Amino acid sequence: MYTRVFHLSFFIWSCLSFVAFTVGSFQQNLKVRPYARDPLQDVVTWDEHSIFVNGERVLFFSGEFHAFRLPVPSLWLDILQKIRSLGFTGVSFYVDWALLEGKPGEYSAEGVFALEPLFEAASKAGIYLLARPGPYINAEVSGGGYPGWLQRVEGYLRTNATDYLATTENYMTSVLKSISNAQITNGGPVILVQPENEYSQAVSGIPFPNADYMEYVEDQFRKNGIVVPLISNDASPYGHNAPGQPAPVDIYGHDGYPLGFDCSNPSRWTSFNTNFRTLHLEQSPSTPYSIVEFQGGAFDPWGGVGFDKCLSLVNYEFERVYYKNNYGFGVTIYNLYMIFGGSNWGNLGHPGGYTSYDYGATIAEDRSVAREKYSEMKLQANFLVASPAYLTVTPGTPSTTQYTTSSDVYVTPLKSNETQFYVVRHSLFNSTEATTYKLRLDGSSSGNITVPQLGGSLTLNGRDSKIHVSDYDLGGTTLLYSTAEIFTWQKYGNGTVLVVYGGPGEQHELAVSQIGISSSEINASLDVLVNSTETSVIVNWLTSATAQYVTIGDLQVYIVDRNTAYNFWVIPSGNSLYTNTEDVNIVAKSGYLLRTANVTETSLDITGDLNATSPLWIVGGAPKNLKTLTFNGQEVEFSVDENGAISSNLTYIAPEFAVPTLKDLQWYYIDSLPEIQGDYDDDAWTLASFATTNNTSRALTTPTSLYASDYGYHAGSLIYRGKFTAKGNETTFKVETQGGTAYGASIFLDSSFLGSTVGNKSAASANATFALPQLGADEVHTFTILIDHMGLDEEWTVGSNTMRSPRGVLNYDLAGHDQSDVTWKLTGNLGGEDYVDHVRGPLNEGALYAERQGYHLPSPPVETWTKGLSPIDGISSAGVGFFTTSVDLDFPSGYDIPLSIRLPAINFTSTIRVQLYVNGWQFGKYVSNIGPQTQYPVPEGIWNYNGQNWLAVSLWALEAAGGSIASIELVASEAVQSGREQVQVVESPAWSQRAEAY
Repeated sequence: MYTRVFHLSFFIWSCLSFVAFTVGSFQQNLKVRPYARDPLQDVVTWDEHSIFVNGERVLFFSGEFHAFRLPVPSLWLDILQKIRSLGFTGVSFYVDWALLEGKPGEYSAEGVFALEPLFEAASKAGIYLLARPGPYINAEVSGGGYPGWLQRVEGYLRTNATDYLATTENYMTSVLKSISNAQITNGGPVILVQPENEYSQAVSGIPFPNADYMEYVEDQFRKNGIVVPLISNDASPYGHNAPGQPAPVDIYGHDGYPLGFDCSNPSRWTSFNTNFRTLHLEQSPSTPYSIVEFQGGAFDPWGGVGFDKCLSLVNYEFERVYYKNNYGFGVTIYNLYMIFGGSNWGNLGHPGGYTSYDYGATIAEDRSVAREKYSEMKLQANFLVASPAYLTVTPGTPSTTQYTTSSDVYVTPLKSNETQFYVVRHSLFNSTEATTYKLRLDGSSSGNITVPQLGGSLTLNGRDSKIHVSDYDLGGTTLLYSTAEIFTWQKYGNGTVLVVYGGPGEQHELAVSQIGISSSEINASLDVLVNSTETSVIVNWLTSATAQYVTIGDLQVYIVDRNTAYNFWVIPSGNSLYTNTEDVNIVAKSGYLLRTANVTETSLDITGDLNATSPLWIVGGAPKNLKTLTFNGQEVEFSVDENGAISSNLTYIAPEFAVPTLKDLQWYYIDSLPEIQGDYDDDAWTLASFATTNNTSRALTTPTSLYASDYGYHAGSLIYRGKFTAKGNETTFKVETQGGTAYGASIFLDSSFLGSTVGNKSAASANATFALPQLGADEVHTFTILIDHMGLDEEWTVGSNTMRSPRGVLNYDLAGHDQSDVTWKLTGNLGGEDYVDHVRGPLNEGALYAERQGYHLPSPPVETWTKGLSPIDGISSAGVGFFTTSVDLDFPSGYDIPLSIRLPAINFTSTIRVQLYVNGWQFGKYVSNIGPQTQYPVPEGIWNYNGQNWLAVSLWALEAAGGSIASIELVASEAVQSGREQVQVVESPAWSQRAEAY
């Protein structure tokens, strides 16, 4: 996906997502009907229309999910089941190199960083995977996924520079071993792999595209066991690495973000793609049309408008119009970025974004699925998965005159053998008008007719798009046409179920081929008009909130409005691989979420989630002789109507639990900037002694390098101490610092506060000049500089050197002195690249004294701290206070109760910076004068919902008067009664004395 770097004039793209999944899993759980086979190929191959998995055509409908942004592996299945319940067939995921090789040569992918639990969860959910391990990923993560130590490599990144390529070997060999083992050829879920990411642009003078570089990367994949197809993700459809281009991949793909990333005006639709199909035929006509990232939301920068606005920008209307436009191009490898965003916990994000990575995605950061765009995606994905003809369509020429009676309607026809799809939208794509029209069926088996035939007109209400069909196969029954959109159809031994929907109050019509059906075999709701002829049965209706139906022989048609359709689900039978002997999908309507189903000859077991008491209506797939129906393991009563539909009632029981009031807890306080005290000993600190730097982004302007990454400090805060012997004539101290967008810095002379750079939403660096008091000759004094490290910039444009933009002190001038008169030491996280906490990874800690001592971990030694002082009390002078408290939780099992920490509304005149730690995991960075984030979701599993937790808060006051947090609250979102698997509390080592701490 692409990312805006605010101190540059260009936008940065990033991300790519795709999906894969185990052969047996896909066939058993996804229940995709068999398509035309290629008898000469096996495993994963492709033609110009789609990919094949074990000889069957597969629609790769995917969403982007970054497991590293949800560091609770036992919740990954929850996310993947929610994606699978959308009807999606795949998931795309990045791997963040910076989290796995914090020290050169030492790859560590254990605990929350292990990939194997993701592969296991995908197989269990029945989801294919598209693996995207880089080495470069972008993804709005620090360094674009590059570890900070790459700043010390001289050669250009993302090129065939020998020293750069050598640095990638350990990571690529290690990560590809895990991915290789999880390929479908080894019984795993991975069916596609992407080398590099958005290799699409370079600065002038850099050879591009560099075939030698891409060949080296692709060779790394192949020599480390990757045998599934390699796919690309061009940041714009320029054709890089397409067949015929240098170093081509197997399948060419590109991304697209038509609305960009400015969420401040969410109603504006200013860009619309109409030429993607043409470009595809020019660039890669022999591979499936693939959009490896399409806009599923937007990121939001420091000082932005918040993700609620991004959700409004890329909402359910956007999905209807923009996504269906892409279906009109015949896309069959399709990945949405993001489907679930998660959180930039532990300093893993880049400086262009804050802790939340909600993204306005289909699934919210707290894992809830209450957004309307979730329901809309479910309608679209299930239709395409149930439409095998779509996988071999040839798009025709769009027209505003040929297919409808209104020139205000734009129609793209797609044809596959006899079946035709008509993608309908407004001619003016962003129109909000209500436009009436009739559809002309050109060349259908019904003849050249105009529908509806029995009265009324069709309507496009505002920002909407529809897919009408003709000559659509329902497993042996021909749907001659339908103006209502299809949610799904399923064929069972005793008949076929079809669910269609329309917008509220819309007129619609469908017709079914009449083959020996007597009038006695046709039955319909009273408000449905049915006309039976010798060749067809035509059904016409006005869509209402009350479900309607028509029975035509062994075809049962359920007619609902869109809002009702939102509550329908297609549930694959079984929730693990190779467990079912019958190929059955359950079609049901109920509740907040339906996850899985298990079918036997006489029983049906369903799992799902409830947020209210809800009726359960099963219209297809239940055993004919059903005797036992369970929901989340509990047997429920049911009845069967004359059409064979099963009705039951699922009871929601509101849980009883208490959320602690944080301000009333026992807090403990310790000073976390002792470095400004006169007796502080910095002997153990790192001496800034390097006279040169390999960082090629900026030449040194100081006698020795003060670039933090030269000394192994790549994340969190940084602290510098500069000692000098005064001459007595010092008047000013000038200093240039850099920490990344929205950073801040505070400067002290000995224990005296000189001032701060409080930061703003766009500045990555700043110059500041401070007046000095009269100093006595021959006195030794110390400058202390605290800098907020906001992450490393990405390297989206090859040769830009932006990832190497240094963090720390860039330049300084002490009046009356040579620069060499000041001797500097620095620190970041304890140990730097020899980081102490391998459980939480190399980026979770910064330079603060409390972090170096490990006081942010559970059970710190509070006995000697100040008791009763909380963040609401704050601190009375510039500096850093550190506060901690124990939080006991006792939540009932069987419920998903998301918890968030809420801080005060943004106050642009207040200048405090706050970090939040739960059981040692940094899950929030709050900047009071920039914002916008004030609420920080922290997942169960980081919280222990049935035991003791430790919440810690660092409070950095950037003003002489100090600062405090006006309020701090723990808030619970809607409690959902859930059928998910039990969440395991992640390993969170408690505090112990760090012998090497200083």
